[in-house]
Order: sequence, then C-alpha cells, then structure tokens
Amino acid sequence: MPKRTRAGAVTVLAVAGLTVGAALTVPAGAAPSAASAPRFLAASQLPPHPSSTWTAGKVTDGVPDEMRFCLEKALLAYDSRYRPFHTDLDATARQLTIVVGTAAKAKALASSLNKEFKSCAGRIEAADPEIEATYKSYGSLPVEEGARVHGLHTETSWGATDIRLLSVGRDGRTVTVVDWSQMGDFSDAPVSAFKKTTTKAVNKLY
Repeated sequence: MPKRTRAGAVTVLAVAGLTVGAALTVPAGAAPSAASAPRFLAASQLPPHPSSTWTAGKVTDGVPDEMRFCLEKALLAYDSRYRPFHTDLDATARQLTIVVGTAAKAKALASSLNKEFKSCAGRIEAADPEIEATYKSYGSLPVEEGARVHGLHTETSWGATDIRLLSVGRDGRTVTVVDWSQMGDFSDAPVSAFKKTTTKAVNKLY
C-alpha cells in the first residue's frame, strides 16, 4: 500500500462524511437575526500553535466535513453555522453553533452530541479495519450551563496518527461544539489551552 503522509484518519473520515452532507443541512426553523446570533471564536482564542499563527475563515451555514462522521446523527434535525480555522502547518479547528427553540431542547442536543462523540471510536474502527481509534474523556467545565471535553486518537495501518480534541458546551438555547485536530497522539494535545478556548467559546454565545 502506498504510504500516506497527511493525518490519514481525519482525511478518510471527512471524505466519508460527504455522503451525508445533504441530510445535515435540512432546515429546522428560522435562523437567528444578526443582532441576536451567537458570536464565534477569534483566531487568537485558539490554543497557541508553537510555530504558526491561526487564521479564521468565514462563518458559514451547515456542518464542516470533519464533524460529519462522529456527530451526524445528533445534528440531522438542526440548522447550524460554523467557522473554520487553520494554521500554516497541520493543525486545524472548527466551531459549530446551533440555536434551538428551548433550553430543554438545547440540553438534549448537547447530551446527544456528547454521546455520539464518546461512541465514535468504535464506529471508526467498524468503518475501516485499518484505523485504530482510542477515546479519552477530559471531564466537564463549569461555564454557563456546562461543557464537556473529549479526546480521540486515531492511527492507521500505514502509520498516520492524529489527535483530536472536541468539546460540547451550552448556554440557554444555544449549543456550541469546538473541534481541534493535528497530527500526533494524546501527548501532543494542548488540553489546558483547549479548555480555556472552550470556556471562551461558551461565554461568547450571548
């Protein structure tokens, strides 16, 4: 098999997620007005990269490809918006935000997102026997209605290894997901900095 050099598992799963793209953009109600829309993270609020600055993309309707495989079931019935971020090297990040009708619905959505990500390692391995996936919980954060932080490491049979941090936070009717990834393993994950980023993301919702 040819050697693959770029964060293989993340790329494979992002491509797989394209097959469900249409279903993930089903309208679920009127989008919030510009005046009431949640604010997104700035590039400077991402975990610092040791050798590159972060660049923020435009806020866009829909779901980023990188989130589809792990979170698709929980997101099918909702409108969402996201902002992508990238460095000049291998690190990327995304923030997804969903506004729902009530705080109770937002609580249920956050719970579903947490469950979907916790079980994603098993689904990755079932989808591709050449990928080994390991999940790790980094606990909860005391911000607004709360946030949970997760880690996921994937390694392919051809040697590509990726580390991913993902958090789910809520403030009232709004849920946000922050997703960070780069090549590496759990030892390369900037967990403390990512928790600070998550806290900022939830505090910016309204």
